[in-house]
Amino acid sequence: MSKLEFSPLLTPRQILEYGAFGGCYFGLPIEEYTNYDYDSLFNELFDGIDTKLYLGERYSPKLNQFKLRSGMDYDYWKEMGWLHQDDPYGWFEWYCKYTLGRRHEDDTRQITRWQNFCGKSGRWKDRIYTRIHETKNWNISPRIQQSLLHWGYYVNEQDYDHWKYYKRIVA
Repeated sequence: MSKLEFSPLLTPRQILEYGAFGGCYFGLPIEEYTNYDYDSLFNELFDGIDTKLYLGERYSPKLNQFKLRSGMDYDYWKEMGWLHQDDPYGWFEWYCKYTLGRRHEDDTRQITRWQNFCGKSGRWKDRIYTRIHETKNWNISPRIQQSLLHWGYYVNEQDYDHWKYYKRIVA
């Protein structure tokens, strides 16, 4: 695998603590459950975090940073082919395992997905900074901001300044 740029701003723990996934990311029962030791994963990454932030059985928008529903449902993920059999919960599960040092055949695909979403020229990162620039409102598009949080990214002034520089926007 070639070295791809991959630098989420948030760790998996921080993503949950900031308020992502409506509290139920790992709580939803799935058919593709593997024999992976999830307790070990949880103990290593989420020790001390209230389990309601990741093991809830129902999606709760009030647990999200922006208090709204964001993201696609699990059936949509399956339909789009975004799941790998070794990470049946999807990107965030992959990211948790990657953070713990696992390297996997799916790394390039997942990192490319991250880059396209919120990497240096990711479409949703570009979209939020465009909207902020147009409106001068840092609270604009909370659904986009919530989705970016799912991918380990939060909107910030330093990246906004870099975005303006690369877009050649003069203040």
